[in-house]
Amino acid sequence: MSIEYLGLSEINGPLVVLEGVEDASFEEIVEITVNGKDKKIGRIIELYGDKAIIQVFEGMENVSLNNTHTMLTGHPMEIGLSPKMLGRTFNGIGKPVDGLEEIHSDLRRNVNGLPLNPVTREYPRNYIRTGISAIDCLTTLIRGQKLPIFSGNGLPHDRLAAQIVRQASLGEGSDENFAIVFAAMGVTHDVSQFFTRTFEESGVSDHVVTFLNLANDPVVERLITPKVALTTAEYLAFELNMHILVILTDMTSYAEALREVSSSKGEIPSRKGFPGYLYSDLASIYERAGIVAGVDGSVTQIPILTMPNDDITHPIPDLTGYITEGQIVLDRYLHGQSVYPPISVLPSLSRLMKDGIGAGYTREDHQDLANQLFSAYAKVSDARALASVIGEDELSPIDKKYLEFGRQFEGQFVGQGEEENRTIEETLDLGWELLRILPKAELDRVDTKLLDKYYDLHQDGR
Repeated sequence: MSIEYLGLSEINGPLVVLEGVEDASFEEIVEITVNGKDKKIGRIIELYGDKAIIQVFEGMENVSLNNTHTMLTGHPMEIGLSPKMLGRTFNGIGKPVDGLEEIHSDLRRNVNGLPLNPVTREYPRNYIRTGISAIDCLTTLIRGQKLPIFSGNGLPHDRLAAQIVRQASLGEGSDENFAIVFAAMGVTHDVSQFFTRTFEESGVSDHVVTFLNLANDPVVERLITPKVALTTAEYLAFELNMHILVILTDMTSYAEALREVSSSKGEIPSRKGFPGYLYSDLASIYERAGIVAGVDGSVTQIPILTMPNDDITHPIPDLTGYITEGQIVLDRYLHGQSVYPPISVLPSLSRLMKDGIGAGYTREDHQDLANQLFSAYAKVSDARALASVIGEDELSPIDKKYLEFGRQFEGQFVGQGEEENRTIEETLDLGWELLRILPKAELDRVDTKLLDKYYDLHQDGR
């Protein structure tokens, strides 16, 4: 028999205190009925003797100390899972917002999930093609990897996220099942509409599951959204054997929601006011990516976060960098030069790309080409610094070639249209075309056989 508790002892923002509770458990979901008709759900986040602190979703409108009936459900936050979720749009806690019926399923999973057992993990192999040259060639995304995008306020990370959703695939000729789980946290209505409209107009929405937490939704819903999305991704990957790409934007909104709730609980703050457990909390999300031995599917993550004041040492990007396997950094200077996507090549890296590219995966020259492009672009910075002191006309002929390489590299290789979906062969061929600007003797990062094959091939125009 279920017990209903009348009234509340205390209300503090999205948190309420219930006294006289028996047999309650941490993370248990409760149902709160307001004025006998409006139902809200919440979860127990702390227990002290017979007191339970409850985090309420769906807002605190009309809630007072004496107009509620609270019932414990006996289970944690769960979501119903079904293949029918593909092509659907849900709010931050998994309720449909696309005007279609609820997902009715006997299969329900705890959204808090479980970390993948390290013994059962397989090392990530194979790449996911985004159609964006600066990513596919220089910071290749590998299946099972977690590769964040570090952006800043005003930079086009939303457009980049939408382009990745439109263009991402397992590469040419793959017959494996691929889908995308997209979760947006704290976005405005116009950004939300941009995502849904873009997915529908491009015809990719049939293999995308979308979760949207809006800026005016209760802040505590933001803490559930990535967990709901990842639970869905794990079901599609490990039970339906699909390869799933999870895009989470914006993790800064998630972390700020965590800070707000932590402050409401009276916890001692750490750096920048964030709770001391920010690292472990982020890790509990990021570490839900990977490949499980004996299962054909995989979960790959692209978390997107905006760096406050473009500060890469801020706790959110700093801790994210420790947990994940590289980063893609967006650059404000390139954005000011109308380069899209404004990916800053030199601080960006993918620590796993070496094991998912090359012969049998992309092309034999991929790694050497990427190394040479990095090296050449690094020398562009030196040439520009020298030109700012003595003037471009006084530079040596080779420095002038590096300046020309830098301009064309940023304009043609890093920069590309939002609708431009390049194959890996087109990307690699373009890289060689740009390297032809430089003398062959300058290309010291490429194996001699590959250099003779690809540099001369393009030079002859064949």
